Amino acid sequence: QVQLVESGGGLVQPGGSLRLSCAGSGFSFSRYSMRWYRQAPGKERELVAGITSAGIITNYADSVKGRFTIARDNAQNTVYLQMNSLKPEGTAVYYCYASFNYFAYWGQGTQVTVSS
Repeated sequence: QVQLVESGGGLVQPGGSLRLSCAGSGFSFSRYSMRWYRQAPGKERELVAGITSAGIITNYADSVKGRFTIARDNAQNTVYLQMNSLKPEGTAVYYCYASFNYFAYWGQGTQVTVSS
């Protein structure tokens, strides 16, 4: 029953923007901290951004700080990642992650390709 479904990925040129969405169902979304991770081929999965359950605190990887924004709409059980000024090194599968105490769930991922 638990699902995290990412959407919004695609092909963009360097300097372009995308907004990713992650819709949760089957769990108490508003209790969960949410994170976005990304993984490029042959590389470790890395944390991109996080947001606390009420959206009071956010954090970002240094590599995306100032360019990416994480936000959530608990009424819609959705977390977003606004990505601006995209760089080729941003090419990766982006994953949504939900965490509350010992519960943790992963989405299936959405591909982002930054290329000219």
